[in-house]
Amino acid sequence: MSLTLTMPRARNYASDDVARELVARVLRPLLVLLGVLVIMAGVAIAPLPGPGGLPVIVVGLMLVLRNSFKARRHFVRFQRAHPKMVFPIRRLLRREPEVLPVAWQQTLRIERLVLPRRLRFVVRSRRYFRRRRLRRAEQA
Repeated sequence: MSLTLTMPRARNYASDDVARELVARVLRPLLVLLGVLVIMAGVAIAPLPGPGGLPVIVVGLMLVLRNSFKARRHFVRFQRAHPKMVFPIRRLLRREPEVLPVAWQQTLRIERLVLPRRLRFVVRSRRYFRRRRLRRAEQA
């Protein structure tokens, strides 16, 4: 039988774990703020010609969603409510984003919304190039 008293141990954090946790707590809100600023910049340059605004908005959205649990929860709710609207954004948020297929799909959607059927040129040009490619394959 031992008469020694044992003291309860204090949390045994290594100093680098404490520092890492402190940096994470400070860095996370700063990254969310940076993401919001990048999204606002993307919205500001969206009216310019070309797809410049969309990639910038996606990068900002990636920063916000990776660093804010609340934003991620709202994004999932919005995705469940509007899956067709969010699906292209989800495809761009993947590790290996499918940029060209998403751009093509959005071009077709915008053309369908804006132009009447007789003026749609993207679909006709796709059909033209597809026929041309098939003719070359038959000749070879």
